[in-house]
Amino acid sequence: MLSVDTRAAAAADDLTLTADYGALADRLAAIVTGEPAALIETLAQRLADACLDDPAVQAAEITVHKPHAPVAQLVADVTVTIRRSRP
Repeated sequence: MLSVDTRAAAAADDLTLTADYGALADRLAAIVTGEPAALIETLAQRLADACLDDPAVQAAEITVHKPHAPVAQLVADVTVTIRRSRP
């Protein structure tokens, strides 16, 4: 989830006034398939940092899933959710 003030972009119908979600999706996919991380928390932080690199993004909420996590209990999925925003 991204927090973006879309009022100016909507009023002008201008992509340059908001986040380019296609470009951001490409960047996030490159992070997911790039350098491995031992922790899903690390991956979540990398993704949040990439989102906040876009000046239009004011905050990001990232959830990373790890199906079949190596835990002693039988679980279908383990997730971590982080929220990051500009200071």
